[in-house]
Amino acid sequence: MDTHQIIPYSSEQLQLSEDINPDIAQKLAQLPTKPGVYLYKDSSDRIIYVGKAKNLRNRVRSYFQEGRFVDAKTKVMVSHIYDLEYIIVDTEDEAFILEDTLIKKHKPKYNILLRDDKTYPYIRITNEEFPRIFSTRHIIRDGSKYFGPYSDVSTMKALLRFIRNMFFVRSCSLNLTDESIAKNKFRVCLDYHIHKCEGPCVGYISREQYNSNIKKAIQILNGRTKELEKLMQDEMERLSEQMKFEDAAVIRDRLVKLHDFANKQKIVSSDLVDRDVFGLFRSNEFACTVVFIVREGKLIGRKHFIIKDSLNSDQSEIIQRTLEAWYLDRDFLPKEIYLSAEPFDTEYLMDWLSKRYNHPLSIIIPQTGEKLKLVQMANSNAEQILIEYLNAIEMREKIIPRTVQSLQRDLHLKRPPLRIECFDNSHIQGTDLVSSMVVFEGGKPKKSEYRKFKNETVLRNDDFAAMKEAVMRRYTRVLSEKKQLPDLILIDGGKGQLNVAYQVLQELHIEDKVPIIGLAKRLEEIFTPGESESLQLPKSSSSLILLQHIRDEAHRFAITYHRKLREKRTLQTELMEIPGIGEKKSKMLLQHFGSVKQVYEASIDDLKLVINEKSAEEIVKYFHNNNENDLDIEQ
Repeated sequence: MDTHQIIPYSSEQLQLSEDINPDIAQKLAQLPTKPGVYLYKDSSDRIIYVGKAKNLRNRVRSYFQEGRFVDAKTKVMVSHIYDLEYIIVDTEDEAFILEDTLIKKHKPKYNILLRDDKTYPYIRITNEEFPRIFSTRHIIRDGSKYFGPYSDVSTMKALLRFIRNMFFVRSCSLNLTDESIAKNKFRVCLDYHIHKCEGPCVGYISREQYNSNIKKAIQILNGRTKELEKLMQDEMERLSEQMKFEDAAVIRDRLVKLHDFANKQKIVSSDLVDRDVFGLFRSNEFACTVVFIVREGKLIGRKHFIIKDSLNSDQSEIIQRTLEAWYLDRDFLPKEIYLSAEPFDTEYLMDWLSKRYNHPLSIIIPQTGEKLKLVQMANSNAEQILIEYLNAIEMREKIIPRTVQSLQRDLHLKRPPLRIECFDNSHIQGTDLVSSMVVFEGGKPKKSEYRKFKNETVLRNDDFAAMKEAVMRRYTRVLSEKKQLPDLILIDGGKGQLNVAYQVLQELHIEDKVPIIGLAKRLEEIFTPGESESLQLPKSSSSLILLQHIRDEAHRFAITYHRKLREKRTLQTELMEIPGIGEKKSKMLLQHFGSVKQVYEASIDDLKLVINEKSAEEIVKYFHNNNENDLDIEQ
């Protein structure tokens, strides 16, 4: 999202600031007039802002225009611009998508960053010849359609049950195509016999009929029940006129179910119009935006976004960013959008949305009546969500596990080590040298933030150099991405490993910001920088037990990664050299025999227990034709 409205002007009228960086001035002179995305960087080559433009030349040059009025935030940002890059795209729609992707990837300092509720489930309709409908928490960009997210999971499950009972959507994961069905590859399952599926796998229902039901299901998910009711009513009457009373009765029963379902939905407006209603609430540096999805006057869904560090962003910027993030993932645009305040670039937004969805829309800021009540209801929901979010943060900070409190006391730390990051190395005879980092929060592992490092600069068996590289790579990235440092760094090793890790912290100027210790395994001694004497805690100490647990987990994670690399290398350099033996068969052989040497010593009959006869003969032939001394056979 570009957070600064630009007044149209001709490039000839633009006067650049006199104190502009000469390198930037040269790039500004060469900017194209095509749509695209631009990236501003600071002196450390960090991306600090990502923006989009219909016309890159006009938009980017305007930031450096002499005498142009800018807000305080923009003025500070421009003063930190050291370099710029741009990416040309074909359409404005591509610019919106690319900008959103880059913002999520780089998290620039001066962009508004939305944290959405991805933990809530969606309903997915797969991109297949015979689509499936099911719930998911993961979005895959493969052409599938997604509806939601649903904050009320029970409501979502009831909706799925209704759709399946209404349209008999298949629940299997078979790869159904007209070709596979024609070859009679499948048989009907229990769902068909208990009347929960119409048997598309054997052709009992055609692809056209099945997909017609899917389209009707999509109308329900979009809240378009009135239109669907009319279509089904017309279809029922047509079948009756054709004397197809049994088929008409099926439609009649479905129509009754649809009436019952529609009557249970919450009506929030009497005019039965499709609209999205956006609400906003702010508290200090946090903000929350909410969108109500209203279809045919009924509230069918809600989604919220949390915005951190929003003090320097005004209401119009937050609303603009929310609208862009929301409609980038939508397949449907209502004709009306209700807002509590105007976006900063309404014209640009409406132009993009109208072209994207190929129909006009109205952006309305209600002042009175029923429409204003809808916006106020969205604002109230945003307030409640943000209060719950802030309360959850406060509770997490207050609840400190007893073991963490003990560790703070025993190590004389200024603050409780709620987040601990631990490093370890692994290698065998100097090969496949790797390092690992595990994260514990509140005394418990947080596996989603574990990291593994394949050493890039250390080519020999040098444990100290490997540790230094891993720590340097980790905290260089943490600083560049402006992420929070841990409360404690734990190094698996004694003084040597601790000292090289501490040197890294000194080079990065963070040695005073995060404490670091080493845990030597032989006597379970705890070392701290600058102290000649080690600290030895009682073996029954909860603090020592926690540190040992973290250290052992880092060791396990490093060993696992090392074995994976070693296995891959072994497969590629030995068994996979044999004609006809690929990665899959190599893994099967190693799992069965345990080593390449055992495969070498196996007979054809032994090999045939795992692979086919032809492959077994190729293996025996390969080893027979090569002298054992010439083969790198691992024990």
